[in-house]
Amino acid sequence: MKATAKAHPIQGLVKYHGMRDEQLRFPYHDSISVCTAPSHTKTTVEFDPDRAEDHYQIDNKEVDGRGAERIKSVVDHVRDLAGIDHSVRFVSENSFRTNIGFGSSASGFAAAATALAEAAGLDLTQPEISTIARRGSASAARAVTGGFSHLYAGMNDEDCRSERIPVADDFADDLRVVAGMVPSYKETEAAHEEAAESHMFQARMAHIHKQMQAMRDALRAEDFDSVFGIAEEDSLSLAATTMTGPSAWVYWQPRTIEIFNTVRELRDNGVPVYFSVDTGASVYVNTTADHVDEVEAAIADCGVETRVWRVGGPAQILDESEALF
Repeated sequence: MKATAKAHPIQGLVKYHGMRDEQLRFPYHDSISVCTAPSHTKTTVEFDPDRAEDHYQIDNKEVDGRGAERIKSVVDHVRDLAGIDHSVRFVSENSFRTNIGFGSSASGFAAAATALAEAAGLDLTQPEISTIARRGSASAARAVTGGFSHLYAGMNDEDCRSERIPVADDFADDLRVVAGMVPSYKETEAAHEEAAESHMFQARMAHIHKQMQAMRDALRAEDFDSVFGIAEEDSLSLAATTMTGPSAWVYWQPRTIEIFNTVRELRDNGVPVYFSVDTGASVYVNTTADHVDEVEAAIADCGVETRVWRVGGPAQILDESEALF
């Protein structure tokens, strides 16, 4: 009863913010994202009837507190679905820096849910596995289905699940994401908890459905400027909501703003490039294969570490030779 899985983190394009149910993590509205590769999380799990208690480890550190509670919520759901009560050993590793705004909880819980379902002997589709991953992080549902994916809002597992959005191969293959790493620790869960208390939240809710449809139409039309222009606009809308909540979360740092300005200068000079941020200081910079070298050099000149990512696929089971233990 052992399995290993890999999943890619996500860049939110139309982001969800806030949850109707904090335990089952039902978001207030739909969301769309794209997975970024080769960045990934790899997770090995084993259900062992002889183990006395669960053990969770991420990046060589034992997990406790709220982190362990979130993992346990996913593990317990899989145990319920499979009708088993075995304790689990859970070991996970990330190939990229975490907690700086690059979707590590999404890839983490997507890999966890996929590995757990396999180890427990569950025969599930990826949208079904996405409902397991969602219990750890709503964004993880989209990391399960991979590529460009749509998480539907709802108040049950039949409605609140992720599905892959069909996108032309040439459009996906041409996308390059320059990651501008601004290493400022962020805490997303607290911002979600108070989302509805912002006076900007209802304004966001009023336009988000139109935003979702515009994004789907732009993806269908393979319209790069519209897709990533909407993502840039949505980033600013999300920030307006988090900044006007009770805790007045301000995640951006001076280099975040410098990257924004650099992107806009490049675009004024005819380069197809747009910025996007989730809840964090780090920045996704979306461009095309023809312009990625120029864009990466400009972002690096802002004094930040960079990576270049492409569109990542769905979560997948790995061969036992790739197990972490």
